[in-house]
Order: sequence, then C-alpha cells, then structure tokens
Amino acid sequence: MLKTLLLTLLLCGSYLLTSGAGAAEKPNFVIIFADDQGYGDLGCFGSTKIKTPNIDRMASEGRKFTNFLVASPVCTPSRAALLTGSYPKRVSMHEHVLFPHSTKGLNPDEYTIADHLKSQGYATACFGKWHLGHHPETLPQQLGFDTYFGIPYSNDMNHPDNKGKPKTSSDDLWRDQESTLTLWKTPLMENEEIVELPVDQRTVTRRYTDRTIDFIKENKDEPFFVYLPHSMPHIPLYVPDDVYDPDPQNAYINVIEHMDAEVGRIMDTLRELELEKDTIVIYTSDNGPWLKFENHGGSAGPLREGKGTTFEGGQRVPCVMWGPGTIPAGTECDELMGTIDLLPTIAALTNTPLPGENRIDGLDASPLLLATGSTPRDEFVYYTSRGQLEGLRQGKWKLLVKRPHQRSDKPAPKNPKPPEILLFDLLADKGEQTDLAEANPEVVAKLEARMIELDAEITANARAAWEK
Repeated sequence: MLKTLLLTLLLCGSYLLTSGAGAAEKPNFVIIFADDQGYGDLGCFGSTKIKTPNIDRMASEGRKFTNFLVASPVCTPSRAALLTGSYPKRVSMHEHVLFPHSTKGLNPDEYTIADHLKSQGYATACFGKWHLGHHPETLPQQLGFDTYFGIPYSNDMNHPDNKGKPKTSSDDLWRDQESTLTLWKTPLMENEEIVELPVDQRTVTRRYTDRTIDFIKENKDEPFFVYLPHSMPHIPLYVPDDVYDPDPQNAYINVIEHMDAEVGRIMDTLRELELEKDTIVIYTSDNGPWLKFENHGGSAGPLREGKGTTFEGGQRVPCVMWGPGTIPAGTECDELMGTIDLLPTIAALTNTPLPGENRIDGLDASPLLLATGSTPRDEFVYYTSRGQLEGLRQGKWKLLVKRPHQRSDKPAPKNPKPPEILLFDLLADKGEQTDLAEANPEVVAKLEARMIELDAEITANARAAWEK
C-alpha cells in the first residue's frame, strides 16, 4: 500500500534527523474535540452561565482563536476535515453523517495527522467518538492510531441498525440517568472489538480522560499525540453520579462543567509530569450548538444560528491553544484559521514536510500559534451538512447562496425557487444580521464565481471514500 511505504520512508528520515536528540525537540500534541459545543459555551468566550475554569486557564496561559472554522456544520465531515486537512468533499466524506447501517468510511489511504506524527516515532491514540466509519477497514488503527477506545458513531445511535431508540433528548431522559443502559444500545469499542453494549454514557467522558492520562504517563519519555473527540455534549446528555445535577434545566451546563473538570485533570497531569513546555493542547468543537434541544443544547453566543447551518453559529467554534513552550500566554487571535489547517500546521511545528501525495486544502498557520505572523488563509468554502456548495468567505466578505432544499428521492420541481443570496461583512457584523448583497452586486458576482471555481477543482480531484 502506498501509504505504508510513505510512512516507512518518513519514519526512517525522521529517525536520521532526530536520533540522539531528546523527545522535547518534537512537541507532544493533545487535540480535545467537543461534540456540538457552541461558540458561547465557555467562560473565556463570554458565557455567564457555564463555569469553565480549566479551559479559561488554558486561554489565560495560551492563545484564544476567535475566528476559527470547522469545514462542516455536522459531525462526520467535520472530523474527516480535521484529520486529513481537506475539505470533506475532497475525501468524499461530505454527504452528511454516517449511521450504524452505513457502508462507507474514511479511506485508509488518506494521510492523517496521526499518520504524520506516527511517521516521526510518535505514540498515537484516539480516545472518544470516531464517526468516520465503524467497519474494521475504517477504524482508527487503519488511519495512523496505535490504539483506540471509544464509541464508533454518535451517542444517539444504536447498534447494529439504529433501531429501537428514543427519538430525542428530553428532560425525562435526564432525570432517568439509568436510561443510558435501558433505552440506548450505543457500543463502546477497544481497538476493533465491542467491549461494552450499551456503553454507560454516565462515565464515558471520565473514562476517555482516564485513558488519556494513562497514555500520557506511559509515553512521557517519547513524543505522543492524543486525539480526544468527546461524545458530549451531543445529545443524549449524561454525567457521572457524583457530579449529577437533577434539574434538567441545568443539563447542558452540568455536562460542559464536567467536561471542563476532565480537561483540568489532563492539564494537571501534564504539569505534574513537567511536560507543559513540551506539549501543545488544542481545545475546540466539531460544529456549533444543537439549538433545537434548548436546555440540552448550547449557545452560539453573538453568532447566528447553530449546528447544521452555514451561518457562523454552525461553523465558527470556540478554540483555545495552550503550549507554554511555544504559544504566547494571554493572547488572542482574530485572524482566519480552521481545523483543515491543523495537519500542515502540526507538520510545520515538528519541522517535517508532508509527503505531498494527496492534495489537501489546509495551510500552515503556525505563525498564528507563535504570534509571529499573519494568517495564510484569505478564503474558506462553505458546504451544507449534505455537502452542497453554499458559500465563500473571502477577507471580510461572506457570501451564502442558499438554494431551496431538494430531496434526492423526489423529482426536481419544474419551476424551482431562485436561491436566496446573502452577503455579510463579518468584520463589522459577525452576527450576520445585515444583508449587503443588493448594495454590492459586484462583490456577489466575484465571490460566487470564485466559490464555483474552487468547488470545481475539489470535485474534479476528489478521492474516493472506502466502500464496503
């Protein structure tokens, strides 16, 4: 397999460059990826309801990114983009989320952050929600991770066919925390085996953290990478009995504050092991909040809408990066960056080039982390949760071309409604309240032509997903 050969060559090259040198020359990386956490759900991002002292401390000791985008407003494509540095459409993972009956997944030939770090001798682990394919060919160990412990898809999905589950999260489910074992059949996996069915979702956030801490301790003398994609706060919401607040109005708050405490345990471990100057920790979310679930969902703060939309509330997410040996403390960055930039940025921070076999969309944004330069990213393409081209960000401008939803199983209407054209100046109006399309037709025409051009290249060079 081509990827295996590339990894072998890179590993050999990395050994020659680093043999005799300490692991400190290669920073450790921990990426904590929340699920459905909104822009306004951290104290350091303006929340007055939710207390997040540990993540807030990360921000005060590190750098807060206020213009940080994910490549999709839903789970699966967003995760594919983070790991591969590509728009989801480029890796054919753009058409909504995977389910227990899905027959596809992220192609193991794709080159991931884990692949790149493993090629340099890093120990790599994924602890949490995968959601990039539950078949053996598409699980984390086929995509660069040495070990995996977590759920293969969302915590509101049932093994094996997604049948027999509650329809929504509710106050009744929150009051009945044992419903995690009586009403759901979400599996917990260790590598490629189901080890718990159903997973006890009350304790799984803490268990992901336990695994992360154990992994860090086991690998403290060598470089390591932990990808920690939490199951929460995706509905249904659960927490351990010892932190449980029975008031359903506080359900979401309770979950986020529990997650913050678990982040604190990881940060304390890094400090206790004196690894803080050798480690970069990134905390962010896979998309915006699921607003329709009200007290079971989060807040987009000053942004418009949430999960499932291409408005900023759906794709601009909170992001904090911490690394006392690398990232300047108490700083803030409002320049454009996204999860698709993490792969090339990490490659730059480890001083190792990407193999270049697969074209990607990410850019090296290490100057933003180091606060030594400006963003290399001037534009960003927006795709809907179903993978349809819908917009472009270029500089301060954001264009959305919102076409009426058309079901694939229905014939196209004879007289379709024209698309809704929206144009926003995000520097002046990050809440997207003032449509400037009518007053700026030349900007609309320029951005629409450019987004079609970019999408055409991505479509023409898209790589196949794995199919069963």
